[in-house]
Amino acid sequence: MKSLIVTGASRGIGAAVAQLAGASGWAVCVNHRDSKAEADAVAMAIRTAGGEAISIQADTAVERDVEQLFLATESELGPVAGLVNNAGIVGRACRLDETDPELLQRVFGVNVTGYFLCARQAVRRMSNRYGGTGGAIVNVASAASYLGGGGEWIHYAASKGAVDTMTVGLAREVAREGIRVNAVSPGLIETGLHAEAGMPDRIERLSPLVPMGRGGSPNEVAETIFWLLSPNASYVTGAIVPVTGGR
Repeated sequence: MKSLIVTGASRGIGAAVAQLAGASGWAVCVNHRDSKAEADAVAMAIRTAGGEAISIQADTAVERDVEQLFLATESELGPVAGLVNNAGIVGRACRLDETDPELLQRVFGVNVTGYFLCARQAVRRMSNRYGGTGGAIVNVASAASYLGGGGEWIHYAASKGAVDTMTVGLAREVAREGIRVNAVSPGLIETGLHAEAGMPDRIERLSPLVPMGRGGSPNEVAETIFWLLSPNASYVTGAIVPVTGGR
């Protein structure tokens, strides 16, 4: 059985991906940083439905944690054939001139450095250059990367812009090594991210700006991620797929 690591999978998009993959034959590692009860519940739901899953604590911005995350997954579930880089934070909503170094370091540490650290471990296992048999990496980017996040979270938008660039560059770097690298770019999605940034009404407030007139669900994003992981997307790499309702 092929194993899949989903970072930040205790809730939202990550949890939806983990459950969809678990129901479709992947052995899933549900990663979390500090949400053990929620991550355990996601893993239990997968097992209850007949799948195979474990939950593992790791701060993806910390190199040693990432190394242990991959080692533990291999040990308990088998070779890693898929990675969904999903763990991310927005920090508080603020103007650029109100940001502080600690906010920037943490957002870029999780959203950029964390993606690099996880992708590095994945490539070292999947690439035929290292004796691997291939695999797929899907990065969760954001429509904020081209909308800019002005007045709310330029810091978050900029970190997701880095994810876009990393996705295209890595896809080209490992395309002949059996690894496909793609990204999804969610728009206004109904997750806890908005409330965490101090804007619990954000979905309702911005929905009129979406051509489809509503926010999206985590499951709608998860279905796109799952397709990118699957053999059905065998000739797709370096793509950044918008899941935005047309925004």
